[in-house]
Amino acid sequence: MTSAGRTRAERYWLLAALILLPSLTGSVKVRYTSQTMLSGGPRRGVFSSPAFARYFLGQALSYIGDGLRLLAVPLLVFHLTKSALSTGGSLVAEVVPFAIFAMVGGSLADRVDRRRLMILCDMVRFAVMAAFAIAYALHVLTVPMIYCGLAIISISAAFFMGGQSASIPYLVGKDGATRATSALLAAENTTNLVTPVVGGALFSFFGPLPALVINALTYLGSQVSLAFVPSLGPDEPKGVPTWSELRGDLKIGMLYLFNDRAMRAQTMIGFALNTLGYAGYAILIPFFKRDFGASDRDIGIIFGMNALGALAGSLAAGHFDRRWPFGRAITIAYVIDALLFLPIIFARSMWLAGLCWAASNALAQFEVGQIIGWRLRILPGELVGRVFGAVRLVVLIGMAPGVLLAGWVADRYGAHPAMSISAVGYVVIAFVALASPAIRRESR
Repeated sequence: MTSAGRTRAERYWLLAALILLPSLTGSVKVRYTSQTMLSGGPRRGVFSSPAFARYFLGQALSYIGDGLRLLAVPLLVFHLTKSALSTGGSLVAEVVPFAIFAMVGGSLADRVDRRRLMILCDMVRFAVMAAFAIAYALHVLTVPMIYCGLAIISISAAFFMGGQSASIPYLVGKDGATRATSALLAAENTTNLVTPVVGGALFSFFGPLPALVINALTYLGSQVSLAFVPSLGPDEPKGVPTWSELRGDLKIGMLYLFNDRAMRAQTMIGFALNTLGYAGYAILIPFFKRDFGASDRDIGIIFGMNALGALAGSLAAGHFDRRWPFGRAITIAYVIDALLFLPIIFARSMWLAGLCWAASNALAQFEVGQIIGWRLRILPGELVGRVFGAVRLVVLIGMAPGVLLAGWVADRYGAHPAMSISAVGYVVIAFVALASPAIRRESR
């Protein structure tokens, strides 16, 4: 295949996945290894692998449900409580368990059959969302029940993402990791482009029940799709780790992270940026509703604009792959991201503020694609799950205090001061990253 042909194939990744749908009926009894998966050679497009196409289809299904849930559940909590802090609590219920259990998920992903692990996680998420839908239909769903259910979903997601991170280089090789990651991000953001608008309209007319039901069904569809992937590795599963092995895995992940100068510096910057960025995200609904009088349908449209920016950024990450040294690309992206985020606190128009948020999110998704691809390139294959788990723990653990503080400030002083703290702090951290030689000079 020519270079132009590969470019076209990756540009139309969604069409390629749909075309490959009939191949799901193939046998899954053959033993596949990482070498089998990569037999086409590293220069082929990521969708030349039927296994990755099937895997991608399963992820796309679950992204549809996630997009509806991420809009419907915070809106539901806000309508029940009228509190920015309580709305932010729904995000905390997802972030904190994910951060804590991410390292366990990484350890499992390096040792057990990842395909079975990910299917089990989707089964749990299906059961929780189905329970939400039934409880809401019976008028017994409460905010504490929502928090507990989100925590269970979050733990399952931590294990699922551990398997996903380690599966990507197994399916497409390290050279294809950034393109595959970008394709998955593009799928997520394409669905998020549509689902918030549809979800906002559904919420306005029918309440959250349709979104909860669809979310549950998409997790069921994801299980079916993953069941037809021959293997996600490892080639020789070792079984569930003992407590001693688990502690050892956690230690290995942390030691590798903090012994790598560039990864350590980038992770600490990620911790600060996520703390401030998610603080702003947590109060996004109260910010637009209180400051601009946005309706539920307006919120859905703004989330759709945000997803359009994210889609553009994730696609750019795949096409930009390794054209610049990683350090130069990521630090410049951080600064542009921060400068695009800042005007949201000065905007007088709801739609201008939404446009600023969407533009900033485009850069954020570009950053995610570059960072994940960079980590997958430089990490030994057998340590991907453990090191990713350590990184997620450090990067995500700061979100909870940031979200809770932003919610408290929004309830006490208004959403605009809370958003201002997030935006200005984001600019400061972006320039700190630019000034860091460990990040700026990284070229692996």
